[in-house]
Amino acid sequence: MGLIILLVVGGVIGWVASMVMRTDGQQGILLNIVVGIVGAVLAGFIVTPLIGGAPITSGVISIQSVVVSLIGAIVLLALINLFRRGAVR
Repeated sequence: MGLIILLVVGGVIGWVASMVMRTDGQQGILLNIVVGIVGAVLAGFIVTPLIGGAPITSGVISIQSVVVSLIGAIVLLALINLFRRGAVR
């Protein structure tokens, strides 16, 4: 059940991050899920220990963990755009 929740929340986070970065038309639902989950994992390992709390990958869904995951997904999309186009946008 935790995996299904992670996939759904990761998809929503990836979709919101792609809307913020204006890359929604270029990627589908699968890439949204991947970006959301990878961004959540990276932010969970890097940012969460600095500010405290539990990462979204541990099964705890709070406002703090969702915001940290969203920031991680936005940063991941910015890095992908930087390498793909040479500009963050």
